[in-house]
Amino acid sequence: ESEKGGIKVSYYTHKEIQQILKVSSSKAYKIIRELNKQLEDMGYITIRGRVSKKYFNEKFYDVGGGYN
Repeated sequence: ESEKGGIKVSYYTHKEIQQILKVSSSKAYKIIRELNKQLEDMGYITIRGRVSKKYFNEKFYDVGGGYN
């Protein structure tokens, strides 16, 4: 987790997803949209173009824990 203005940032941007998964920018955005749709369907609020680090890690690396 990084900090921006003293606040912990617990999400990945499309550029980070692109680097982690070695995919194109458009594929990274598609992955974010799909994961955010899943979170929204579970009642979570999402931010366009960003995805929860915990949820991403759980889906791609089977790391459990909440969805913040």
